Amino acid sequence: MSGSVRPPSGTPGPASNRPPPPAAKSGSIVRFKAALRKAKRRNFKEPEIDFLNITAMLDLMTIILVFMLKTVAASSASTPQSKDLSLPASVMRTEAAQEGVVVVISKSQILVGDDPNPVVLLPSREQLAQSGVDAKYKRSGPNDMYIVPLANSLQHARETDKAIRAAKGQDPSTSEAIIVADTTTPYRLLIEVLFTLGQSEFGKYHLMVISGKNKK
Repeated sequence: MSGSVRPPSGTPGPASNRPPPPAAKSGSIVRFKAALRKAKRRNFKEPEIDFLNITAMLDLMTIILVFMLKTVAASSASTPQSKDLSLPASVMRTEAAQEGVVVVISKSQILVGDDPNPVVLLPSREQLAQSGVDAKYKRSGPNDMYIVPLANSLQHARETDKAIRAAKGQDPSTSEAIIVADTTTPYRLLIEVLFTLGQSEFGKYHLMVISGKNKK
C-alpha cells in the first residue's frame, strides 16, 4: 500500500524552508559595526577652532588712529582767529604742515593738542617780554626756560606720536610740532616754548602763519 506520510506536527520541514541559524545573523551585525567604526576613523577630522584674530584687530585700530590724528592735524591748519589769537602774516606760499603736535600760544594761555584746558596761563605782555611765564611754572626759577606743565603735556603727546610714527614706518626718535602763536607773542615766550619742545624730543617745528593771499 503506497501513500505519503506527513511529518508530525511541530517537526521542521525541508532544509530550504528553514530560517538561517542565529549565529549567521549575529556575525553579519558584528561585521557591519566593524566596518562602520573603520569608516568613522577614516573620515574623522579634527574640529576647527574658531578664534578672534587679535593681531588683525590691532592693525585695524592702528590704521584708524593714524587716520584720526591726520584729521586732527589737518583741521588744526584752519585754526579760527579771535581777539585772543591773531596769526602773523607772511609772504610764504608753502603748504601748511599736516602732521605734528599742535601747540597754541594765544594772548592769555598755552594749549596742547585738542585739549581745551590750558596748560599755562600767561601773565602780562610786559612780564612775558622780560622773564617769560611765571616762575611757578619753571623748573628752577624765573630765569629758567623750561616750562614744566607744558613739558608734562608734551610727554603724553610724544608717546602717542612715537607709536604712530613707528606704525607708519617713520623715524620714532623725534616728533614734530605745529606752533600756532599770536602775532604779539614776545620773543622770550616763544624761545621758552621752543626750548621746552626740544627738551621733550620734538626736533622739528612748523610755525603757522597767514599767507599773503590765502589763510593757512
